This record gives sequence, C-alpha cells and structure tokens, in this order.
Amino acid sequence: QPPLTRQMQQLEEEVGTPLFQRTRKGVRMTNAGQVLFEEARNILFLATRAQERTRMAGLGQSGRLDIGVFGSNILVIPQLLHAFRLQFPEIDVIVHAMNKEKQLEALYDRRVTVGFNLLGLKLAGIANEKVRSEPLMVAINVADPLSKQSSISLKEISDRPMVIFASGPRPNLMDMIFALCLEEGFQPEISQEVVDSVTAVSLVAAGFGVSLVPAAVSQLGLPGVVFRRLNKSPPVTVDINCIYRRDDASPILQAFLKTIRLMRKTHATRVAQPAN
Repeated sequence: QPPLTRQMQQLEEEVGTPLFQRTRKGVRMTNAGQVLFEEARNILFLATRAQERTRMAGLGQSGRLDIGVFGSNILVIPQLLHAFRLQFPEIDVIVHAMNKEKQLEALYDRRVTVGFNLLGLKLAGIANEKVRSEPLMVAINVADPLSKQSSISLKEISDRPMVIFASGPRPNLMDMIFALCLEEGFQPEISQEVVDSVTAVSLVAAGFGVSLVPAAVSQLGLPGVVFRRLNKSPPVTVDINCIYRRDDASPILQAFLKTIRLMRKTHATRVAQPAN
C-alpha cells in the first residue's frame, strides 16, 4: 500500500527514528514505535477529556468555587456545600475564613465567588440570595435562674448585661437587637462587643451576660451555656444570605444559587410540617 508506506516513512522522518521494523513476513513496531503508539493513545484520551471538561465547564459542572465564610455562618452551610458537591463533584470548592469586610474586598477583587452574611447587604454591585431564616434565640449561662425556662422574653433579660456581636456594613445584627430592646422599653447594657457569635457564646459561658444569636449557633453545645427560645410574637428571625457580585454570570455561580434555592424550599417545607 504505497500511500500508507509513504505516510509511515514521513512519520519516521518527523520523529527522527525508525518506528517500524520491516521483514519479509511483514512489519512490526520497534520499541520507539511502541512508545509513540502508547503516547498517541494517551493524547487521544486527553483530547477527549479536555473536550468533555470544557463542555462541563460551560454548563457550570466543573471548575472552582471560592467561598468566604465567617462566624456562625459556617454552622449554616455544611448541608448546602454537601448537596452542591454531591451534584457537582468535578467542581473544586475552596472555603476561605474571612470576616465580612474581607469577604467584600475579595468579592470586588474577584478572589471569591460568594460570601455569607446575616441580614443581607445593600451595596453597589452586590446581590443577596437568602439561604434560610433562623429564629433568634437567647444564649444564657446555666447558672442563671432563667435558664430553667423553656423560653425567655426580652423584658426578662432587660437587667442582664448583654454580649453583642456585630461587624461589617450597617445595619447589622447589633442594630436589630437594639431596636428590639427599645421596642420593649429599655436600652441593653453592653458588657462585651465581639466580632462573631462563637466568641459571644463563649463569653456567655464565662458569665459575661446573655446574648441573642441565630438558632444555628445552638449547635455549638459549649458547656456552661444553654439556648432558649426568644418569647416574642411574632417570632423574631434573621436571614442568612449568600452574597455575590451582580455582574457575575458564571455557570458555576448559577449552579450554586440554584442549589441554595432548592435547599431553601426543602428547609421551608420541613419547618412548616407539623410535629408528630
């Protein structure tokens, strides 16, 4: 087959070494020919994989998702991240611990894709997607007589010093708590102002006062502190929000937001179901 023979000879000239050993009985590959055959097969596999990964990236099914988290927000998102990673195993999820100011800087600089924040933010170029609503609870030291109650009103803790946590743009949780207390006719006595809920609950356990925290914080289970329902009608809730850049149209972000909406719907349905 002269055309095939010429192609084989041209290939040998290109790589600079014999690829085939020609005998009276036929042709067989040399060691160099075998190496080229195996490498060519690898190249075909890589080319096919590159095409498939490119297609998946275009659909938001592969790539990298950088997330900024801080404080109690890390207690809210494990189920969300687990569900997302199960659905999109080819996407590398990288979690960065950074406070709210650093999250905003990283979002604007495009170093992270999403962050998480209580109450949401009204800032230029930033959008909010509610993850879920959390009841506000009272964190109180076990030695306090009120800890024996199943629920506690704001008036009952009006004479207790309060540990407040708040950071980032206003309005924040501290503003919300002050407004609630003023509605009840008192201004809270602040014993400590800290940057995150974990520190606040730790100080409650150490006897520095009480604190109002999202229900997710009760998962901490620190010794010396218990969590009681805030007795107020209607119930007071705070929204945990995912924040992201409005101009980010990446398929990976859209896939993550879709997962949030599905989880939010599932959570709302579960909460609405009556207990047996």
